[in-house]
Amino acid sequence: MNKLWLKNYQDGVPPEINPDAYASLGELFNESCAKYKDLPALSNLDHVISYQQLAEYSRIFSAYLQQVLGARKGDRIAIMLPNVLQYPIALFGALQAGLVIVNVNPLYTVTELVHQLNDAKAETIVVLANFAHVVQKALPQTCLKNIIVTELADLFPWLKSILINSVVKYIRKMVPAWSIPQAIPFKKIMAEGKKLAFEPVPVAGNDIAFLQYTGGTTGVAKGAILTHRNMIANVEQVIAWVSPVLEERCEIVITPLPLYHIFSLTANCLSFLRLGALNVLITNPRDISHLVKELAKRPCSAITGVNTLFNALLNNPDFVKLNFSSLKVALGGGASVQHSVAERWQQVTGKALYEGYGLTETSPVVCITPMNMVNHQGSIGLPVPSTDISLRDDNNNEVAIGETGELCVKGPQVMRGYWNNEAEAHKVFTEDGWLKTGDIARMDENGFVYLVDRKKDMILVSGFNVYPNEVEDVIAANPGVLEVAVLGVPDPNSGEAVKAFIVKKDPQLTADALIAYCRQYLTGYKLPRQIEFRDSLPKSNVGKILRRILRDGHNAGGEHN
Repeated sequence: MNKLWLKNYQDGVPPEINPDAYASLGELFNESCAKYKDLPALSNLDHVISYQQLAEYSRIFSAYLQQVLGARKGDRIAIMLPNVLQYPIALFGALQAGLVIVNVNPLYTVTELVHQLNDAKAETIVVLANFAHVVQKALPQTCLKNIIVTELADLFPWLKSILINSVVKYIRKMVPAWSIPQAIPFKKIMAEGKKLAFEPVPVAGNDIAFLQYTGGTTGVAKGAILTHRNMIANVEQVIAWVSPVLEERCEIVITPLPLYHIFSLTANCLSFLRLGALNVLITNPRDISHLVKELAKRPCSAITGVNTLFNALLNNPDFVKLNFSSLKVALGGGASVQHSVAERWQQVTGKALYEGYGLTETSPVVCITPMNMVNHQGSIGLPVPSTDISLRDDNNNEVAIGETGELCVKGPQVMRGYWNNEAEAHKVFTEDGWLKTGDIARMDENGFVYLVDRKKDMILVSGFNVYPNEVEDVIAANPGVLEVAVLGVPDPNSGEAVKAFIVKKDPQLTADALIAYCRQYLTGYKLPRQIEFRDSLPKSNVGKILRRILRDGHNAGGEHN
């Protein structure tokens, strides 16, 4: 599309980045830790460690992996941790030893865990004690050799560590009983690793850094092969984009999304490390009251999240009282930011809610709205530097400006393929090398991209295309609605019909009133024919509403129109 978007880049954002700026993520990590050694790097539950401490802890972990566990370059290590200090320590320690990271959702079932560990052939896992019972049940069905178990406050000062770990285990009873006799305590590694020598491992850009699993909400999860070069490229793309508004050594970023998710991993863990920022790790982002208290403690300059998180914050009475004068960047990703949420965010904070778009297969960032944007326009922004996009029809022909087509991507951040699954990789790449995202989008004459919907979620009503995101945006703007999800259900007359699942904000809201509201903004075939009110909507670990689960149970009942 001739990169017509470049004319609307913010001043200071280059058209290209250098994906070989660092030989590896380990080199990036070591440079940042040396450059910012005296600055605070991470904070969790009010305990702060510096960049120098982060480097030392990671070196200790690396040495133990090498000298005691016999880990070698290319071995896979699974990390099954929420946002705690141990996550980045294990992450960077393993990467420097040349290992491949397999990020694991701590909320996985035994079946999901077994599949991922066996597919990756991971021999080592680092897990929080709260989830060790799941590992115990999965263990006989895997090839795991080394199980490293850590407790929430293992890196805190002695007295605080004992107090917090005891409260978590004995008072709040958040640690189900488990028994893995060969388990290695994380504290033991930190004590014994100090005496061991770390042997530097040569790691190149084309070496694998992550097997990042994706597709679990629509089928069996696949491991996207992300190299060191893929990840460095995306970090450099993000840094280039935010450099007009964020500075080195000055920023504080709030990280409520789990670091094992690709959005938070690249944007928060790696990019803000590159800037020498203080990263405030939120272990339980579903506890909105605690998150608001964290926001009140310090003048944060950046926060990332998903639409449901921003919506929940806006509905917290204490959040709206906060001082937002230091906030520079609020970035939504993982799912579309609803226009009503973006508008209210700007009303409450006085700052724009920016939107990023990407997917696991692209490390993940493809597009971001410019940092000088004043109002939310419904766009996912412009392609980031060194990124090409093409909108294609079902015959792989590029569509005209303003027309909808499947969004296809090329760039240094695009994955190598799927781990041990060439057949699936073949399906997502065109013959001329474009990654097919499965998302339907359009581009305007200024290069701004508008995400219409997931190709597989499109609803066909009497031959007309209906995109759930469009209907959801209208319904979400109703003041009586807290959350909404829309999908297509079978209909004997029209083939499919639009069904809306609603969580009420106003208890008096009725289906008839909502339909009447929608008629003001939607043409007839786009109107919901069924409405089901629920107390909550099913969400993924990062707060993305799961339409598949709703679709599977859409006949379960509820209030219909």
